Amino acid sequence: MCGIAGLIHRGRKAKIGAEMTSMLQAMKHRGPDSTGFALYGEPKDHETVMRIKFAERDDLNSGFAMREKINNRRLEVTHRLEAFGVKLVSEQPATDYAHRYAFSFAGDLRKLADYIEDVEGVEILSMGRGLELIKDLGDASDVAGRYSLASFSGTHAIGHTRMATESDVDIRSAHPYWAYPFEDISVVHNGQLTNYWTMRRTLEKRGHRFVSNCDSEFIAVYLADQIDHNSSLEEAMHRSVKELDGVFTYLVATSNQLGMAKDTMAAKPMVLYEGKDLIALASEEGAIRSIFPQEIDTCDPYDGEVRVWQA
Repeated sequence: MCGIAGLIHRGRKAKIGAEMTSMLQAMKHRGPDSTGFALYGEPKDHETVMRIKFAERDDLNSGFAMREKINNRRLEVTHRLEAFGVKLVSEQPATDYAHRYAFSFAGDLRKLADYIEDVEGVEILSMGRGLELIKDLGDASDVAGRYSLASFSGTHAIGHTRMATESDVDIRSAHPYWAYPFEDISVVHNGQLTNYWTMRRTLEKRGHRFVSNCDSEFIAVYLADQIDHNSSLEEAMHRSVKELDGVFTYLVATSNQLGMAKDTMAAKPMVLYEGKDLIALASEEGAIRSIFPQEIDTCDPYDGEVRVWQA
């Protein structure tokens, strides 16, 4: 079933970590297995942020040997960053198995990402100037508490609550997905694509790679590829409605935009609140109302509709 949510503040920052936590927690019943956040903070000049995991959470149950492997992976990642000419600004452990790196780098991010992920057991969750992608097992309150997201300040965010139906309950299968290796592009999605494998093979032949078998990851890479070939976000999304088969509603975020698209059957729910300074969307109206103390008016986007908002 799953639940997706998004919000964007126009021209100002807010506590988007706390707001997204509230929205996703209101939809806990739609997906209790895992929760994910794609949060967009204020970029710092010439600084890239990378969120990375060294193991699955359940791997820690293997005991000391696994913890030693995680430490060795962390040391190897640090070594590879230095060897690639990266100027490391900070490294912060988010959990025993996930870290946050901030660094300055003027080279090819694709080559850097490939080099880092060549370390066995390492997965880059996100890389960008504004994007920080956090996902883990548990509901929104659990994950937000584990990663200290209540104080996260930024302009916009998307999030996902997952009910596992076709893949494992692990961090790798959790959403959102970053569009590897493009900076600052992420997607959450509710639905199922029926031409997923055909279209994925097309992108793989063009050199793209995927860390999962999830169609949500494909949407992220598909849109990023379109943008990389000089389409605007809105143009790429309109094309996706024509080219993607199946039932879907998805939200996409870039460094300064939030977008929403529904397929032409509009089978997957989406509720929209559009105010002067804040836009909020979610699979259920109760999620939007969780961040508003006052009465608000909402609407349901039309079938085949595409909308894009600027931060």
